[in-house]
Amino acid sequence: MYFCERDMSRYAQFQVIAFTHSNIAVDEIGLLQIEEEQRKERLTAIKEVFGWDELIFLSTCNRVEFLFCGKSTSSPEELTKFFHTLYPNLTSEKVEQFVQSAAYFQGEKAMDHLLRVASSIDSMVVGEREIITQVRNSFEQSRAMNLSGDFLRLAIKQTIETAKKVYTETSISRKPVSVVSLAYHRMRDLNIPLDARIVIIGAGVTNTNLSRFLKKHGYSNFVVFNRTFSKAQKLADDLHGSALPFASLTDYKDGFDVLISCTGTDTHLVTPEIYRSLLQNETDKKLVIDIAIPQDLHPTVLKDHDVFHISVSSLQKISEKNLKERSSEITHVEEIIEFSMLQFERLNKERNVELAMRSVPQKVKDIKSIAMNEVFKDEIAGLDGNSKEVLEKIMGYMEKKYMSMPMKMAKEILLKSN
Repeated sequence: MYFCERDMSRYAQFQVIAFTHSNIAVDEIGLLQIEEEQRKERLTAIKEVFGWDELIFLSTCNRVEFLFCGKSTSSPEELTKFFHTLYPNLTSEKVEQFVQSAAYFQGEKAMDHLLRVASSIDSMVVGEREIITQVRNSFEQSRAMNLSGDFLRLAIKQTIETAKKVYTETSISRKPVSVVSLAYHRMRDLNIPLDARIVIIGAGVTNTNLSRFLKKHGYSNFVVFNRTFSKAQKLADDLHGSALPFASLTDYKDGFDVLISCTGTDTHLVTPEIYRSLLQNETDKKLVIDIAIPQDLHPTVLKDHDVFHISVSSLQKISEKNLKERSSEITHVEEIIEFSMLQFERLNKERNVELAMRSVPQKVKDIKSIAMNEVFKDEIAGLDGNSKEVLEKIMGYMEKKYMSMPMKMAKEILLKSN
């Protein structure tokens, strides 16, 4: 079911249904996630139900998007059918909420949205370049499941190239703005060695993201304390570290170089007594990353001990400053996206010419075969061996030219019309 009228028709039926921090609460987005082992079955089914040609499912921690080519699914009735089919466990109230909240894009607007997403100016954190990998991985997964095709391949290729250009030619991702990346950069600035003893208090989302980030960059010595021991054990297993119940914090005897704390308690969890116990009489200056609100570290600790202290408030100040500098680059990014949109329109038209002309080579071969084996069969039979060889060369040469010339001429006409 390729689109009617071959010039821009495939482009016209490119659509995106998006749920991001811009149009729905982040915790609600979690209801739209699909477990990897279920994706092929469920996405293949929804593609068949709506008769779409191609489909990509893009999923991140704060974004779920459906990129597809086919008939329009923008009406409330179609969207309601979409959610009831793909998410049968959602209540009617939830389905109605998602239908009302959905951001819908089609044609050029869909492509512009995709470019903005991959260039991170549509992200919760402007300039966080992880999204480019997530877009690429989503396409690769879709292709492996036989869900995507020629148009989305072309669109994603253009998107990845554009995003790379954005990150190379602008400063939008140069200065970190997330708590996790800022904390890591501060550790790096302090020359904290990779074998530093890192004690982690709390196994929530922030500590999990930060500790995994540190592991990714080479840190390896982790001990995790948490009130729910199973959560501490899960994070410790991810880090190849060890887990201990929070109640044993005062009995810990191995000391630390870096203390990372982020819990949901409303009191100062790391009291002067607990901090002295963790020190084990060591006198060198320690790094404490306290990214809890309110702080886990008791203020007295900072008065009584020489500490490199990183708080969420200090990180937020740096983040806001860096974010302002990143935002000043958005105009430059939008210029790159605008140029990329023009490029993609041209690429898409050229590809449509290629698709329309792909039957030409076989038709030329068929004409040649009929000419030599039927129309001029008797005349050719009367030729000597040398003459037949020359004729074959002439026909082969003409065959190649007749295959390439129509394509070349069609593209030249297209470029002149543009």
